[in-house]
Amino acid sequence: QVQLVESGGGLVQPGGSLRLSCRASGGIFWLSAMGWYRQAPGKQRELVATITPDGSADYADSVKGRFTISRDNAKNTMYLQMNSLNPEDTAVYYCKLRGYGTGNDYWGQGTQVTVSS
Repeated sequence: QVQLVESGGGLVQPGGSLRLSCRASGGIFWLSAMGWYRQAPGKQRELVATITPDGSADYADSVKGRFTISRDNAKNTMYLQMNSLNPEDTAVYYCKLRGYGTGNDYWGQGTQVTVSS
């Protein structure tokens, strides 16, 4: 059974930075596509960034140039470096793994990011 655990969220001032981590267990991490999503209060969950098994990344327009997604297959861990944060980035951030060969999606429990002065 695939399990995903996010960490690294918290309260940060506008203009600040945070790095989120998502550690996976129970799956074939190095062959799985991964992604970060977020859900703000009263809004639908939205895509933030995705990364392929070989490290190719794609980003939502709202975070391009500010966020960087990466992965360390040796550690079964995906990261999201978030810079120049603004209050509109406040949300619960979730990581997702798409199971290799099955296409099943697995989600973490989420980590809260709050950008406020």
